[in-house]
Amino acid sequence: MSTAQQPHTPHRAGADGAPQAAVHAPMPTVDVDRTDPDYRSWLKEAVRKVQADANRTADTHLLRFPLPEEWGIDLYLKDESTHPTGSLKHRLARSLFLYGLCNGWIRPGKPVIEASSGSTAVSEAYFASLIGVPFIAVMPATTSREKTRLIEFHGGTCHLVQDPRTVYEVSAQLAAESGGHYMDQFTYAERATDWRGNNNIAESIYEQLRLERYPEPAWIVATAGTGGTSATIARYVHYMQYDTRICVPDPENSCFLDGWLTGDAGTRCATPSRIEGVGRPRMEPSFVPGAIDRMMKVPDAASIAAVRALESAIGRKAGGSTGTGLWSALRIVGEMHAAGRTGSVVTLLCDPGDRYLDKYYSDDWLAAQGLDIAPYARALDTFLSTGLWPE
Repeated sequence: MSTAQQPHTPHRAGADGAPQAAVHAPMPTVDVDRTDPDYRSWLKEAVRKVQADANRTADTHLLRFPLPEEWGIDLYLKDESTHPTGSLKHRLARSLFLYGLCNGWIRPGKPVIEASSGSTAVSEAYFASLIGVPFIAVMPATTSREKTRLIEFHGGTCHLVQDPRTVYEVSAQLAAESGGHYMDQFTYAERATDWRGNNNIAESIYEQLRLERYPEPAWIVATAGTGGTSATIARYVHYMQYDTRICVPDPENSCFLDGWLTGDAGTRCATPSRIEGVGRPRMEPSFVPGAIDRMMKVPDAASIAAVRALESAIGRKAGGSTGTGLWSALRIVGEMHAAGRTGSVVTLLCDPGDRYLDKYYSDDWLAAQGLDIAPYARALDTFLSTGLWPE
């Protein structure tokens, strides 16, 4: 029968006699099942391995920095250098891998790529090896040789760039070319970690202080690289309704303080930070300015003087970022002492100093950088012997 000859389908009349639309066949359900049993089996085992690492290395020590007992002030350093990969970034890398795995972003046989100044890449290389995927670290060419050695020790590959500001774009490009996953710690650090608890660094600090004479610290001092650690600590403090305040020290050649002061998320800095692991040339997405009470701009020479003072005080070498935090923490202790206040202050021992023997512990490197730490070393000596902060 031709189209013209096909019978017309009449409208049905309703109860009131009005015509109703023609009845059509129901739409079929579109059903696409992409279940991949092999991938799900791999994923389950990968998540188990990462969680098992957390179970084996559940916590780090809280060390006391020696201060005169009569001051009535206790200063602690959360020693993150005791993680299997030797830095605070071990916690972050573990969270980022779990986040990427559970989101379906990390796939068997495909590389994980990260933009890093070194320590996060060391930790991510460890977790990539743990679950059996390739790892590529995109880092500034100035990154310490010891960090590149550690990345390669854990099976990673180092892709060095001359301009530190290009690490983001180069990482994304390598991921696109390889079909891998750009981890992007600077975007996801603040959301990958469970800031409400689950043995994050803040919960750990408060549990370890529980039997101390001042169990709720007046201040926690945390430097910022991604900004994720300060965000986690600040959110936890607010969530638990503590009175602790959060201070974030910034090194030279970093834009965090300027962006925090102006509220401009587009703030940029042209010169890279000399203090590896902290300070960034842009306001990173994981930096949460509204959660922070206070910031300081710490001279690089002061950071280095502080890590050398730390070695004299407790016999431990640490990286420059630890010095940035320690200088700020001691300044706060000085304020408290001058005001007659008692209490506790916590800062972080971020990573070990043996990664920086050719930098922060080298007088030749200091001279080449034009850094004179002597005035800051004298200031610390004066403070620790008299209780008077000299600035």
